[in-house]
Amino acid sequence: MSPLSSHAIITDPKTGIALPSPGEIESAIPSDWSDFENTIVDGQKSQFARLDNSPDALFYTDARFVEHVDENAVRKMTQYISRDAIRPNDTVLDLCSSWTSHIDASMVTPKSVVGLGMNSKELEANSILSSWNVQDLNANPKLPYPDDSFHVVLCQLSIDYLTKPLAVLKEVGRVLQPGGSVHVLFSNRLFLSKAVGIWTGADDVDHAFTVGAYLHFCDGGFENIQARDLSTRTGRDKRIVGDPLYVVTANTKS
Repeated sequence: MSPLSSHAIITDPKTGIALPSPGEIESAIPSDWSDFENTIVDGQKSQFARLDNSPDALFYTDARFVEHVDENAVRKMTQYISRDAIRPNDTVLDLCSSWTSHIDASMVTPKSVVGLGMNSKELEANSILSSWNVQDLNANPKLPYPDDSFHVVLCQLSIDYLTKPLAVLKEVGRVLQPGGSVHVLFSNRLFLSKAVGIWTGADDVDHAFTVGAYLHFCDGGFENIQARDLSTRTGRDKRIVGDPLYVVTANTKS
C-alpha cells in the first residue's frame, strides 16, 4: 500500500530532511480508497517495531515541560486547533495529552476538555483540562469513556508512537458523537527511539497517507478523510520554513 504519486520533494539543504512541495500533503489522501488494500496490522513487528521496546511507562516517568516543535509550529497548531478544530461549547478529548493542549481560551471556549496521557504531573499542569486519565494506549487501546462522549478528538504529535493505531482510532470513532471530528496533527520531529517503523522509514507525504489509511481501515466509521499542510512557507518556491506541521482530519458518519 502506497500513496498516490506526487510531485518532486524538496530537500532542506541544511538538514537533509525531505519536505513536500505545496499541495503534496493534500493530494496524499485518495479520493477513492477502493483500489487500496489494507496491509496494516496492529502490533506487527515489521511495521510497529521500535528501537526502544521497553515499556512506555518507563520512558514517560519523568515529566517533560517542553514543546516538541518550534515556536512558529506551536503558534500554527494553536491557531488551527482554536479556530478550525473546536467550536464554542464543544466537548473535546485531547488524546496523548500533556502539559498543554494548544487551546487558546481567548479564541474558543469549549464546554470541556478531557485529557488522556502518560504522565500525571504533565496532565496536572494542563490548566485547560476539565479532567484527565493516565493510560498507556500501546498497552490498552480501549478508551475509558462512554459512546458518543465528544464532539472533537485531538491527537497532537503522537500518532507516530502508537503501536496499535487501528484499535485506538476505532475507539476514537466510538467515543465521538455522530458527525464529530478527529484531528491528527504531526510533524517530522520525534523521539526516534519510540517511533514505530512504519513511520521512521517514510517521508511526510507517506505519513499523511498512513494516517489517512489508519482512519479508513480502522472500522471507526470515518468519512471525509482529508489532509492539510499547516506549515509556514516562503520564497518563490514556497519552501517550508522551520518545523513543518500537518493535520489529517475525518468525521464520524452523521
